[in-house]
Amino acid sequence: MPLTFNLRHLEEKNLHLEGQLAVAELDLENIDEVIHPKEPLAFNLDVQNIENAILVTGTLRMALDCECVRCLKPFQHRIDLENWACHLPLSGEEKVPVINDCVDLTPYLREDIVLAFPQHPLCEMDCGGLKPPSIVSKPGGQKKPADVPSPWTELNKLKL
Repeated sequence: MPLTFNLRHLEEKNLHLEGQLAVAELDLENIDEVIHPKEPLAFNLDVQNIENAILVTGTLRMALDCECVRCLKPFQHRIDLENWACHLPLSGEEKVPVINDCVDLTPYLREDIVLAFPQHPLCEMDCGGLKPPSIVSKPGGQKKPADVPSPWTELNKLKL
């Protein structure tokens, strides 16, 4: 169910919205191959009517299951938008759609959550990536090059 509020409720007093919004409602699946939103978006918002517009402020929090782009190790990334704000005009060219006196906040939440996705998710800032296959660990903890022939060896055998 999308996150909506009724404009008539704002005529009397400001609104406070708190709860969770499912990932399916935000349509966040398949946005990125290495980012997998599994947990719902937690929101704590205040809504107020200001001179022919709506001002929504508050916090948004969400945990993302990610894969490191260097080593493919799974890790979790948290999105914490502490001072989130959204200005929704009620008139003019950019006015917010009002259906049955209700305004849907879901598209605005989705937009800012997607913008907060990590662009290059790393498990650690100094992640070294995948270990090269030419390094093999010995049981004593020593490392030695694997006995893999070089491609140049085969090319050197050619008699042109």
